[in-house]
Amino acid sequence: MASHDDLLHDPTVIATRDLIRFDTTNWGNGKSTGEREAAEYLDARLRAMGLETVVFESEPRRTSVVARVPGRNPAKPALVVHGHTDVVPADASHWSVDPFGAEVRDGCIWGRGAVDMKNMDAMIVTALEEINASGALPERELIIAFFADEEDGGKLGAYHAVSERPELFAGATEAISEVGGYSITVDGKRAYLLQTGEKAMLWFKLRAKRPAGHGSRFVPAADNAITQVAEAVVKLSRHDWSMRLTNTTSEMVAALCTLTGERPSAISPDELALRTGSAASWLTASLRDTVNPTILEGGYKSNVIPAVAEVTIDARPLPNTEEEFLATVQEIVGPDIEIEMNWKLPGTEAPSSGPLVDAAVAALDRHDPGATIIPYLLPAGTDNKSLSRLGIDGYGFAPLRLPEDLDFPAMFHGVDERVPLDSLVFGRRVLTDFLLSY
Repeated sequence: MASHDDLLHDPTVIATRDLIRFDTTNWGNGKSTGEREAAEYLDARLRAMGLETVVFESEPRRTSVVARVPGRNPAKPALVVHGHTDVVPADASHWSVDPFGAEVRDGCIWGRGAVDMKNMDAMIVTALEEINASGALPERELIIAFFADEEDGGKLGAYHAVSERPELFAGATEAISEVGGYSITVDGKRAYLLQTGEKAMLWFKLRAKRPAGHGSRFVPAADNAITQVAEAVVKLSRHDWSMRLTNTTSEMVAALCTLTGERPSAISPDELALRTGSAASWLTASLRDTVNPTILEGGYKSNVIPAVAEVTIDARPLPNTEEEFLATVQEIVGPDIEIEMNWKLPGTEAPSSGPLVDAAVAALDRHDPGATIIPYLLPAGTDNKSLSRLGIDGYGFAPLRLPEDLDFPAMFHGVDERVPLDSLVFGRRVLTDFLLSY
């Protein structure tokens, strides 16, 4: 095992720390510090390898970078390897460290983006540097992309690139990115979650409109916009969003049963998911539609009954059920509540077996013998959603061997986000192996 000092000088560790120190906060709805400096940093490293890059901005400072790396086997389709450089906001008053200081403590790098997803950005660029320095080529052509704006659905990043520059991804049939490939412990056995699908992303508003009036009046509940939108939220929250298995989650259940020795007929998918420890919060959400109110707006003065009240909903229905889901929502909230769609991206499901999965298993096994892979459906979303519009199958494969006591899913958008140094080194080695062999 490498010493602490050796780990501190590892190129992936250094690159992760460098990237965290760029404040690329994205508040959403176009408000951001911008990704330009982080994109320029990555662009410079790509060009130093002799690669031609395409740098573009959808809006000032919303910068993305794309480059192509030739492969040994031109008969194989290209693989997109992508990350994003923006991060969600971090309130420093809630953190024990500077969120953008990239401090090393307890064997981990701490900072916003350490997990989501400047760690993977660093793994990608340093894996390429390792391959380049060896004089080798990856097995197939790679399309390397570092996108802006993923944390707001990719509107100004991947979605923009796919809409305006689809030629950048010509020849690609598959992609790998974040939120997969990391280890979990099930019944004392280590396994790796490979993300082979994503739930849909629907961001919409529920809106009630009623006559405005003086706050001292007697107003029936049916005539108060705030009351009406509040009742709609309660109805949605109390609806039974029953468990339903997709192709991906059926494969996940089968893999977990093999790992635990359980019979599928003797245990529920929810019970199996709970056996996965900290990953349970992801996996239980993958088994059903989820609907969460996130922003409530209404009124402007304490003695004025407002004419309009709105609540923003973050809904994640199962793949290929989006229209059915929206019809159910309208039925639940009733015809007097308007639904205004703000952003919509489809769910995805890629094959959970095949050459890419085999190559991922083999690469992990060479660095962690006996590694087991469990396919799963991500309840959140990545830029794979945008790439799917070009017919590109997306996977989450950011390989990390993690300590059993680290609640890794809680690091996404969480306080005191951090990633172990040795996990980063492991991840780069596995990723390098994968790119050379697949």
